[in-house]
Amino acid sequence: MITLYTMEREYPYGALRSTNGSKVKVVLAEKGLDFQTQTVRPGDVWKKLPEVLAKHPLGKVPWIDDGDLTLYDSTVINEYLNEKSAANPLLPLDLQSRSKVRALENYGDEGVLAKFLPMIWMPWWSPPEQRDETAMQKGRDGLMTQVLPFLQTTLDAQDYLCGDFSLADVPMMAVAMVLQVDGMSVAEFPMVEAYLERLRQRPSYRLIDPKTPVDDALTSS
Repeated sequence: MITLYTMEREYPYGALRSTNGSKVKVVLAEKGLDFQTQTVRPGDVWKKLPEVLAKHPLGKVPWIDDGDLTLYDSTVINEYLNEKSAANPLLPLDLQSRSKVRALENYGDEGVLAKFLPMIWMPWWSPPEQRDETAMQKGRDGLMTQVLPFLQTTLDAQDYLCGDFSLADVPMMAVAMVLQVDGMSVAEFPMVEAYLERLRQRPSYRLIDPKTPVDDALTSS
């Protein structure tokens, strides 16, 4: 059985989860792979403790153990999981379509999950009086002015970014999760609003839904 190591914690407003760890959970569920989750304490990650660095040399989550293989980086993990099981392929077979999926997945990682989303998401892990509201609003403004217009154009009335659900959409599952907690309106971009709701309706979203308690999303069962 695959073991996923990630950060998850209960708060009064729901279960908060690592965005990149959530990417891996979604793919595990989409591929129908058996897994269990081991939660890593946020402080251990933020302090880059030796036991974390031994598994992920950048001192981050997620990483997985699959037998004698330890693998880190959510994008690398997800491509591995996609190839591990032939069920529900998340990468197209033809070169051009596969390259487009990979490019959009990279945009989701670098242009959203590593850029604007942490400004919104990380303060939610702290008490309200410790949150930097200015930084949170900067993250929201970045989504509104850069990310959402790009997604609206890219969707172009499709259900998903590349037509069928693929690895390109997996980072956006984490966006749907964050905005569910934050409550930021995206009504100005109706295709994106419908897209995010479509992502939340996928069965795999249950494992990262803030309404799903941590203990109810620790395994594939």
